[in-house]
Amino acid sequence: MKPETSGNGISIDIKGILDILPHRYPFVMVDRILEYEEGKYITGLKNVTLNEPFFQGHFPGEPVMPGVLILEGMAQVGAILAYKSIEGSIGSKLVYFAGLDGVRFRKVVQPGDQVIFKLEIIKLRSKLSKMSGKAYVDEQLVAEAELMASFV
Repeated sequence: MKPETSGNGISIDIKGILDILPHRYPFVMVDRILEYEEGKYITGLKNVTLNEPFFQGHFPGEPVMPGVLILEGMAQVGAILAYKSIEGSIGSKLVYFAGLDGVRFRKVVQPGDQVIFKLEIIKLRSKLSKMSGKAYVDEQLVAEAELMASFV
């Protein structure tokens, strides 16, 4: 994968994302990495469309993206940053949620929205990471959390 430059960081398209993450449809919750700086921060994007399978039941006639899937998108973006930051240490290990703190949902996410995930590293070790994450739609905060993950 050839990285593309974007502002001060580097972007990654969906092909590059699929090279990094083990997730596959329908559980890939990030469409593009807009920019990142190894060991520091990352910004990812998810286009939310009505044909997402979870909208069939959440909720018919009033589609709302489940909060847990917003957190999953945040976690996937964070996992990409961890892989890129300590690739040699992680190798082919999987990244698993180890904990969530300070989770807050501020607004609903609906079809047609574009979610921007912004994460910053708080702590990154070869077996554990902690990141601060926020999700935005139209520059308005929709969710935030501190995410902890382990590499197994």
